[in-house]
Amino acid sequence: MSVNAAKHARELLLKEYRGVLSTHSKSMPGFPFGSVVPYCLDDQGRPLILISRIAQHTHNLQKDPKCSLLVGERGAEDVQAVGRITLLAEAEKLTDSAAIEAAAERYYRYFPESQSYHSAHDFDFWVLVPVRYRYIGGFGAIHWLDEVALANPFAGAAETAMVEHMNNDHATAIAHYVTLSGLPQTQPAQMVGIDSEGMHLRIGQGLYWLAFAHSCNTPKQVREALVQLAHAEKWPANEAQEA
Repeated sequence: MSVNAAKHARELLLKEYRGVLSTHSKSMPGFPFGSVVPYCLDDQGRPLILISRIAQHTHNLQKDPKCSLLVGERGAEDVQAVGRITLLAEAEKLTDSAAIEAAAERYYRYFPESQSYHSAHDFDFWVLVPVRYRYIGGFGAIHWLDEVALANPFAGAAETAMVEHMNNDHATAIAHYVTLSGLPQTQPAQMVGIDSEGMHLRIGQGLYWLAFAHSCNTPKQVREALVQLAHAEKWPANEAQEA
């Protein structure tokens, strides 16, 4: 397995936030059924989705949890020349109250509008447990991958505290990250997530993942990376870009 390919595949899943969920049709046996769904990655690096109990794809998953999620680079003019990934997975509905609470806290940060319809309109959280990945990084860069997901060491209280601190006390630094990385400046950015390899910002309804120059395994290392970026004149190349 290519370690670099796995890292590039994981970064694609982090950079994007919507994909095509394909399930086995219950009403049309033998046919795949595709639906567009937003997602974020859970504490184990697996896609977390919030879907309605009355949706066709939910009925399909209840009958057969085998599914796939296709994710491609947004805004690409030539879709065959850029990265895309198909995750083959087993979908699992969250039923444990603590797991649902943790999922909701994370998902609401990424998609705040979901909070209004989650409980009011019978939506449930499902996690897509990876079985295998098919990653294409461009022409000729084709890989079957078994290990892509990476657990987030900060998920939970540590991540929440760092995100809230940055949004409450360091809006100027976040604005600098936006300028430095060339992201849209139509609305003020909010930090919504931090993982060992980068951070997520939300601008309006769009989500953007920015990579750290090096992996961070402790909150102290995250702080150092964020301070460095706040004073940087250009966004540093990360380890995957250099590989």
